[in-house]
Amino acid sequence: MAKNIAQLMVDTLVQAGVERVYGLPGDSLNGFTDSIRKQKKLQWIHVRHEETAAFAAGAEAHLTGRLAVCAGSCGPGNMHLVNGLYDCHRSRVPVVAIAAQIPSSEVGSGYFQETDPEQLFAKCSYYCELVSHPEQMPRVLEIAMQTAIAMRGVAVVTIPGDVSLLEAGEQEPRVKFREQQTTVCPSDEEIALLAKVLNDSEKVTILGGAGCAGAHAELIELAGKLNAPIVHALRGKEFIEYDNPFDVGMTGLLGFTSGYHAMMNCTTLLMLGTDFPYQQFFPRHATTVQVDLRGEQLGRRTKLDHGFVGDVKSTLRALLPKLKQNADDEHLKQSVEHYRKARKGLDELATEGSEKKGSHPQFVARAISELASDDAIFTCDVGTPTVWAARYLTMNGKRRLLGSFIHGSMASAMPQAIGAQQTYPGRQVISMSGDGGVAMLLGDLLSLKQLKLPVKIIVFRNDALGFVELEMKAAGFVEFGTDLQNPDFAKLAEAAGVLGLRAERSEDVRPMLTQALKHDGPALVEVFVHRQELSMPPTISLAQMKGFTLFTLKAVLSGRGDEVVDLAKINLFR
Repeated sequence: MAKNIAQLMVDTLVQAGVERVYGLPGDSLNGFTDSIRKQKKLQWIHVRHEETAAFAAGAEAHLTGRLAVCAGSCGPGNMHLVNGLYDCHRSRVPVVAIAAQIPSSEVGSGYFQETDPEQLFAKCSYYCELVSHPEQMPRVLEIAMQTAIAMRGVAVVTIPGDVSLLEAGEQEPRVKFREQQTTVCPSDEEIALLAKVLNDSEKVTILGGAGCAGAHAELIELAGKLNAPIVHALRGKEFIEYDNPFDVGMTGLLGFTSGYHAMMNCTTLLMLGTDFPYQQFFPRHATTVQVDLRGEQLGRRTKLDHGFVGDVKSTLRALLPKLKQNADDEHLKQSVEHYRKARKGLDELATEGSEKKGSHPQFVARAISELASDDAIFTCDVGTPTVWAARYLTMNGKRRLLGSFIHGSMASAMPQAIGAQQTYPGRQVISMSGDGGVAMLLGDLLSLKQLKLPVKIIVFRNDALGFVELEMKAAGFVEFGTDLQNPDFAKLAEAAGVLGLRAERSEDVRPMLTQALKHDGPALVEVFVHRQELSMPPTISLAQMKGFTLFTLKAVLSGRGDEVVDLAKINLFR
């Protein structure tokens, strides 16, 4: 029998190496999901919210570097994909979204659940096209897949449910997809110029990001030749931090003083594969050199003296033979010593404390890192869980770290953990969730049980939108609208068929984490952490100091002076 378009779509995805589609079924997707049902090479991963489907697909694409797919039914179904797809697109991971549409004869009539997907997805995709005729397939889907792979982002195929059931013009996929191994390197003249700039520089600091993936050996050799400390952006942590004697930590709002000072005290800043966004953390008087695969990012964040288009690994391989050994290691020694002291200070904050209830979140994060397996995959919610993950999770070259680090969306950790565990069923996956984040997409706690995924969810419970409160304090506002009246998350987990545990005191943390990590199935540990814990950036502006002073004054005058006392108890008297 001749194939219909939906069957041809499934065959095309399978030939491209896609193994699963994350989504929620609906009548406009019936042809597509039924075609998946009839074969065994492509799995349908049923989640409870389409936003979760997009986040999960993004996690798979991030971890594997390969194409991942999600799907949503017409109208609200594919609208729910949008936030997760924004995260995928901004994180530059290859994802194709199948967005079903209302019956083709009703388009433009204001029909039930009608939306305009091409407008809807325009800002979070490189390609978005409507399939309205059988002869468009499989070419449109193949173009979408190739676009997502080549441009590292999202592509969307919109198809009305009735069109997916029409007989396909083509009966087989047209394009064979191979894993791309393209390298991009600056010209010989540009490499010579880059070498001259670095050879003539006195104090070089390297700032590395996610573009350093796969270039660890070259990066370490480069730092050795230049006697340069290496500062890493958050997305570069998993690729740069481990086995690195030149590492001096992070800078930025989540970083620590050593990374900040290594950048501010250099005469030349070498940026490698990073789009670090915070302008206030860049040195103003240093010579700035940037290497990035994407030319449009050169000079986007700070003034630029020399910009080069190339992938980090190929560029460093061409550059290293042309570099002289820098004999002056004073800048490196000072930076590494500063890092040692900063690291010691951070570790001293990760103590059990003496409070009768609650734990320092730093202590919880370090315990997670120490108890997790060597190849664990961590996901973390935006806000304070990201701060503690950045500062206390130890990377080793095998561990992975995911989060909504560019889009900054709440509730990403558990959905990304679903995608990670589905992709790597034999590895330990740990979600560091905020109480606000886990509650936002709490329905997909049910997916863990239904999909039989042994994800471990660690809920940092402080009964508040903690990072939002910190931002309010820094700006001089008394926090408002940030309270969370939380349920007993452990009991909710038990009701969903998931192991639920509570760590109300610091001495409960390690035993409960150990029990959860050993459990053969999904588990949730609700850890009570101090609401007033501060996460200080590496440098504090005058405006922030004024804002915090203003906050304390307002808090006292409005009868909330107990909050100021709690701040002092938690952060000063340990």
